[in-house]
Amino acid sequence: MERSIENVKNWMNMFRWIVKLIRDDYGIEETRLNRTAVLENDLGLTHAQIGEIMGKIGESFGIRFPPCAQWEIDRLEELCLVASWLNGFYRRPDFVSLRLEARCRAANPFLDVDSASTG
Repeated sequence: MERSIENVKNWMNMFRWIVKLIRDDYGIEETRLNRTAVLENDLGLTHAQIGEIMGKIGESFGIRFPPCAQWEIDRLEELCLVASWLNGFYRRPDFVSLRLEARCRAANPFLDVDSASTG
């Protein structure tokens, strides 16, 4: 099922979009999908499912998460902020390591990940 990204114009909309994706595709109750939720421990997502979610976000928004991102992104909020950063909605999150930053830039060479419309 293709989800519209038409109304995603900032990081808050991105967070909501990701919550709906996880709720609808993985059957996780929305009340559990809060910003501090740990993807594996709190939500019960497997490493493969997290990769699928990143792939769906990437396909929808035309961004790419490098393979190492799954090892550095633990919480729902972190997933949202990195996706928002790569999409130009948010500044580079402070938790992003230099290694992850370099790999995100290499995976998304046409994106201006230095500037953000909000953040």
